[in-house]
Amino acid sequence: MLQNHLSNGVLTLTFDRPDKFNSFNQELALAVQGGLAEAASNPDVRCVVLTGNGKAFCAGQDLGEAVDPNGPELRTIVGDHYNPIIQAIRDLPKPVIAAVNGVAAGAGANIALACDIVVASEFASFIQAFSKIGLIPDSGGTWTLPRLVGFQRASALMMTGDKVGAAEAQSMGMIYKVFAADTFGEQVTALAEQMAQMPTKGLALTKAALNASGTNNMKDQLSLEETLQTEAGQTYDFNEGVQAFLEKRAPKFKGQ
Repeated sequence: MLQNHLSNGVLTLTFDRPDKFNSFNQELALAVQGGLAEAASNPDVRCVVLTGNGKAFCAGQDLGEAVDPNGPELRTIVGDHYNPIIQAIRDLPKPVIAAVNGVAAGAGANIALACDIVVASEFASFIQAFSKIGLIPDSGGTWTLPRLVGFQRASALMMTGDKVGAAEAQSMGMIYKVFAADTFGEQVTALAEQMAQMPTKGLALTKAALNASGTNNMKDQLSLEETLQTEAGQTYDFNEGVQAFLEKRAPKFKGQ
């Protein structure tokens, strides 16, 4: 259901239901929640990568489970499965990279877009598939997508359910970068390991500021920046970064 691999400070969580295009069921959702909780508590983890096994990143909800009379109700699927994942991604005091290796549809797309950095294979695509079965976008999509691509474009993508290719997603600001398929794995690893060597505490405080910027007015955001910058200035990594700059050497951050 979920592969967990920790190497060089990077915890890779791989959705592993390739025969179902990595669609989510209860077991996978709870496993992802557990993986993110482990990332939060393990000091050896300094970056998280979410990706999929096989041709897809994640096709969203397993509809067989959704219509099973003995399965979880939609309220449970959204409230207990997806919402905790989105909240955990945004609350995690470490960078989370979505490495979109193939199609990301429905909740799969919106889980990816909730991450701090989204990169995609050139053959990946993003689909707000909810309208095709009479549902609304969930997993934070109605909050995230308009802020990435604008209200009008987000509205159209959600109502039409049109497929957006990786290059178009990058051009409209939905994702960060597109990597060639034959070097996708290597480039994701290089990016993740770069993030794992960064000043993790500073990145966490940056993330906190970005989280608050969606609702703060300018005055409140300036006050928050002052508070968070003061906290960042008390870290080991700030001191190391300054000393490395003055000594004209590469810094060796500890994430503290």
